[in-house]
Amino acid sequence: MNKKIKLEVRNITKVFGKNPQRVISLLKEGFSKSEIFDKTKQTVGLNNVNFEVYEGEIFVIMGLSGSGKSTLLRCLNRLVEPTAGEILIDGQNITQMNAEELRDVRRTKIGMVFQNFALLPHKNVLDNVAYGLEIQGIPKEKRFSKALVSIENVGLKGYEHSRITQLSGGMKQRVGLARALANDPEILLMDEAFSALDPLIRNEMQDELIALEDRVQKTIIFVSHDLNEALKLGDRIAIMKDGEVVQIGTPEEILTEPANSYVSRFVSGVDRSKILTAESVMKRPEPLVSINSGPRVAIQLMKDYGISSIYVVEGKNRHLKGILMIDDALEALRGGKSLEAAMFPEAPRVTPDRPLSEVISLIAGSQYPLAVVNDSGKLLGIIVRGNVLGALAMAGENGQAEASKEKNPEKRNSEERSVSEKTFEGKPAEKTVLIGKNEGEAGPPSKSLGVPNVQNSIDNGTASESV
Repeated sequence: MNKKIKLEVRNITKVFGKNPQRVISLLKEGFSKSEIFDKTKQTVGLNNVNFEVYEGEIFVIMGLSGSGKSTLLRCLNRLVEPTAGEILIDGQNITQMNAEELRDVRRTKIGMVFQNFALLPHKNVLDNVAYGLEIQGIPKEKRFSKALVSIENVGLKGYEHSRITQLSGGMKQRVGLARALANDPEILLMDEAFSALDPLIRNEMQDELIALEDRVQKTIIFVSHDLNEALKLGDRIAIMKDGEVVQIGTPEEILTEPANSYVSRFVSGVDRSKILTAESVMKRPEPLVSINSGPRVAIQLMKDYGISSIYVVEGKNRHLKGILMIDDALEALRGGKSLEAAMFPEAPRVTPDRPLSEVISLIAGSQYPLAVVNDSGKLLGIIVRGNVLGALAMAGENGQAEASKEKNPEKRNSEERSVSEKTFEGKPAEKTVLIGKNEGEAGPPSKSLGVPNVQNSIDNGTASESV
């Protein structure tokens, strides 16, 4: 299903100066922001910015001071007038609206939360939250009813009649958020909303915003200069430099596929284990054996692929049933047992969105690889220690991991092997890398570790030691 575009920015440029058209001409000729300032003493705030924001997502705009992020946010509701370009909300171009039409959009579709709270100190919490409704002429009873719902949504129930001067910084920011929500806007603009708060309070507010988004399902555009905040909050992130957007992507894409050295420097100190997920490090689960097959089929597959364990699935949807070790398969064959009776049904598993930091602790305490499954139990992939370590070892200017082992077979270590042109259930298999069995990982045992060869064990009718 296609995502609905809620807001679209097309070729937005903002010039601060008396002759913006000259600056636009210089931009088209390829002059930089600093060169233009030297020539004209005019400042390029934004240069040909383009992006889309989907309905219901948290879209974070981030960059260093002077990058243009706050200017861009203020262009979205025309607190700052763009010099050129278009801004569409639900397909309507707000840059072409007159004053009355723009006021209506601001009242009904867009709410804004500022860094400095912008509260009225002589009014209590309830009056502050209801203030936007009051200036719209909404009757007192109705506006207070809406305000009370917003106050409860941000966790301030019981503080309705407290004075603003009695509140902490975090509570004041909650009041500002509640006031923006009271109008029931479809889009919420947040300009460095948590940057003035103490670290612990800021973290609490970030958690609260994520929980709030789950409850109210607003489209949120959040400006931040803090990469960790952006990675935590954003469904997608736009990174800005000198008035231009240099990259847009999910947190994982920003971390693993930085567009240039500027983005690479941004992400160089980030703890990837808290951002990357199981899906980003899983490998194709191959080969697999059907639960309706016998132990002999499983043994043959393990022999062909040079591995000592195999996942057992059911049906075309690859519903995970368990994992079978070579020792247990051989014992089942000798004893006339079924494959289902021989397998280990409680194979450790995680969902694709499980943070890598949690995956690390799970795989460290397991003798098996981790299976990655969706909500219906379909096997999507497997994770072994080598996958995790490779993801965490990403380095170099582009922030990526070392060259892919699948593309550089000569650099694979002795615990890996390439499998190509194999067949499973009568179909050619894609070229696949199977990671070795070192420290409980699935794959061929390493002779350097003193583990007997699996194929010899099968041929001799005796299993190798399970690692």
